[in-house]
Amino acid sequence: MNKIKLLWEYMKGYRLLYLMAILSIGVAAFIQFLWPLVLRVTIDSIIGDQPLEISGWLAPFFEKIFVKIGGREFLVEKLWLTAVVLVFLTLIRGLFTYLKGRWSAIASESIIKNLRDDLYEHLQFLPYSYYSKVKTGDLIQRCTSDLDTIRQFLAIQFVEVGRAIFMIIFALSFMLPMNVKLTLISITLVPVLFFFAFIFFQKVRKVFKEADETEGELSTVLQENLSGVRVVRAFAQQKQEIEKFDEKNTQYRDKTYKLIRLLALYWASSDFISMAQISSVVILGTYFAATGKISLGTFLAFSTYIGMLLWPIRQMGRVLTDMGKALVSIERIDEIFQTKIEDIFSGEKLGNIKGNLEFKNVSFGYKENKMVLKNVSFKVKAGETVAILGPTGAGKSTLVNLIPGLFEPNSGEIFLDGKPLKQISKISLRKKVGIVLQEPFLFSRTIADNIALSKQNAKIEDIQHAAKIASIHEVIKSFDNGYQTAVGEKGVTLSGGQKQRLAIARTVINDSDILIFDDSLSAVDTETDAAIRKRLSERSKNVTTFIISHRLSTLMEADKILVLENGEITQCGTHDELSKKPGLYQRVWNIQNNLDNEF
Repeated sequence: MNKIKLLWEYMKGYRLLYLMAILSIGVAAFIQFLWPLVLRVTIDSIIGDQPLEISGWLAPFFEKIFVKIGGREFLVEKLWLTAVVLVFLTLIRGLFTYLKGRWSAIASESIIKNLRDDLYEHLQFLPYSYYSKVKTGDLIQRCTSDLDTIRQFLAIQFVEVGRAIFMIIFALSFMLPMNVKLTLISITLVPVLFFFAFIFFQKVRKVFKEADETEGELSTVLQENLSGVRVVRAFAQQKQEIEKFDEKNTQYRDKTYKLIRLLALYWASSDFISMAQISSVVILGTYFAATGKISLGTFLAFSTYIGMLLWPIRQMGRVLTDMGKALVSIERIDEIFQTKIEDIFSGEKLGNIKGNLEFKNVSFGYKENKMVLKNVSFKVKAGETVAILGPTGAGKSTLVNLIPGLFEPNSGEIFLDGKPLKQISKISLRKKVGIVLQEPFLFSRTIADNIALSKQNAKIEDIQHAAKIASIHEVIKSFDNGYQTAVGEKGVTLSGGQKQRLAIARTVINDSDILIFDDSLSAVDTETDAAIRKRLSERSKNVTTFIISHRLSTLMEADKILVLENGEITQCGTHDELSKKPGLYQRVWNIQNNLDNEF
């Protein structure tokens, strides 16, 4: 029900357009049924000499027209008028078919646009933890292919349901007054066709879901390969990547084949049922016409009407197929909407802050039974620089990601100037915290646009000042287009150190009160590292700073050094204190000192 409800909600504002489209197709269907009736009258009562025999609600209308224009004698002489009527009916039918297509297209495209906008907006506000569990390729698949499946159903098959209903109603309305017995014969196999279409719907829905999910896996492989193209080339993994893609592509092909076989089975079977039904009508109709029970015109009309009756019922298989696909796509999109968005607006808004931070018995794990941080406690005074050292997987990045609220602690509390972080609005908090991630991401824009990402109204002087702090101003000036140089997707045209320095410039331009450098100087040389730290210290004397690094020359000038091992703080102090105490810091210090002496 949620799937139908979601679709119905997005149809709000366009339901009248759909109603008009359905009514238009109803008018077109009605005119289509007038064609055989006009031919029947022409054959039986104009070319032939039988009296006008039209029963039912259309009888008074036809009789009045027949008499008004001069009766049979006039129409025999002006037989071309029949052709004019048929052409006129065709034009009217074409007009209403066009209106149906226009209105349904406007409605469907508008609905999908709104759905796409809301889906994209919803993705922007999902918690950071959500993206660590899902595959990017699958998300892209849902936002593109699945939405297009829904669009096609709304544009074509949704209105076709109304067409099928009108066709069945009109067929029975026109056929029953002509000959009840032949009408009953004409609908003998209709229940069988309906039942077969319903069974097929159940089957195709399951198979399409499997095919859709496999396509999502294929998209993920493609996205990962394109994103990691450098790694693939560096390790000469083209052959293995081709094999991996071929495996997923084969799976997708097999699932699609299965879907195609189901479709082929349905169309072949429904064609057989429809042809059997038409054959029975033609055989019995021929017998009735030969024995004089019905006229030749009536037989011709019935032969046409039986096709009109069976076509929409047979077409229900396609409608149900696309409906099944659309329901699967809606379900996959609804899974995203059902994921609770991150509340970044509620809570206290921050004004000016000092930058005092306290972790009090903080524990956190990506899985409840496996804690990454265990009972972590420490205090940081405003303006202090805190360095964090620890082996890979110790929880360093996780710890600093808790500060801007990218993750929520499982237990314990984090305080900013004495206020619990959970009481502060996240959007307000994140404007005060600047973070340079371990793997800097740059957008496919100019260098200036990337630096000014968090400060859209930044002047070129501000951008250049931030670049100077990050020691990349001179490098940018050496480029042909300077700050207007396009960096390419993910900054592919820049070196690792250049990307890191651009990310630092992007962060410092915002004048944040708390700065976090998550191993973001690892790709620059020692001299550049020292220059960046010097400029940062000159700029940010009152800024609370966190630095994660494995290079002790980067950490040793910090006011406080935290040593993190297995999610616990095992040492805390200054460089002078920790270098004299047995432990991880002393061991790393001795190793790096010995290496420096050897060099």
